[in-house]
Amino acid sequence: MAQGNESTVIEVRDLRKSFAGRHGRRVEAVCGVDIEVRRGEIFGFLGPNGAGKTTTLRMLTTLLPIDSGSAIVAGHDVARHPARVRAQIGYVSQLGGADDLDTGRESLLLQGRLYGGDARTVATRTAELIDLLDLGDFADRRVATYSGGQRRRLDVALGLVHSPDVLFLDEPSTGLDPQNRANLWERIGDLRAAGTTIFLTTHYLDEADALCDRVAIIDHGLIVALGAPVELKREVAGQAVLLSLRDGAPAAQQALALLEPLDYVREASAHEADLHLYVDNGGESLPLLLRVLDGAGVGLRSISLSEPTLDDVFLRYTGRSLRDTGESGAAP
Repeated sequence: MAQGNESTVIEVRDLRKSFAGRHGRRVEAVCGVDIEVRRGEIFGFLGPNGAGKTTTLRMLTTLLPIDSGSAIVAGHDVARHPARVRAQIGYVSQLGGADDLDTGRESLLLQGRLYGGDARTVATRTAELIDLLDLGDFADRRVATYSGGQRRRLDVALGLVHSPDVLFLDEPSTGLDPQNRANLWERIGDLRAAGTTIFLTTHYLDEADALCDRVAIIDHGLIVALGAPVELKREVAGQAVLLSLRDGAPAAQQALALLEPLDYVREASAHEADLHLYVDNGGESLPLLLRVLDGAGVGLRSISLSEPTLDDVFLRYTGRSLRDTGESGAAP
């Protein structure tokens, strides 16, 4: 029986997943995730590689069994009725699924028929998607000739051909150049405007900020922040100042001791050779900060001032920068 309510398309409670690690130990990849995704929104799942994003997504799309907890997707229990879930969702993996020897149009027609659509309905839907995702200039060329951006838009169309309740996109713009990323973002925005619910995993801060109505930030298998990007950034007080110290971590600790007590510094933290500050008024505070450091003989390599970003949110909740997490710690 279908579950959930009409306004919520994904409901996740205490979702957990672990894998066998070295020396017989279990590695917890997802450690009790709670999520609700509303119908018609773009929901971003943001975090570094290895944080649990893709593991969570694979459980929600029935590709990995759930260890414990519950997940209702498109009105159906993922663990009890995986076939019903699969019929109601679209999934676009990082690798894509189009055959190089087919044309884009042939791929869409085949995908639609595999989902059980009749020839006329599938042809109509294929034409709609070619128009919606701006595939017309290359839809009748073989996929092997496509650029990265063209192939990615076709992958999205393949995930939508059966008109799913929710579309899952796993790192949709990884590997694309800036122009193709911007084009794909525009197409994803068009899908939302047309009423498609989208669950999107990404480690790109600007992608989450530009596209998502709400984001969940995950780190080490736990949700550390959840809300609209603008609301999360508002929680970070003042403007962000990044100081990179010439003499490394010891200088950063010295600078922290000098600057943290100042009245106009709201928050301060040191991370290796960098000092992260949040100040009331950057234009007025920067000269004062520089004067204090210069008087103490603390040398700077660089300094920057910016409005708070989602990276500042991540830093606030985890104590480190999302940009600095790199590829380490990948989940099994």
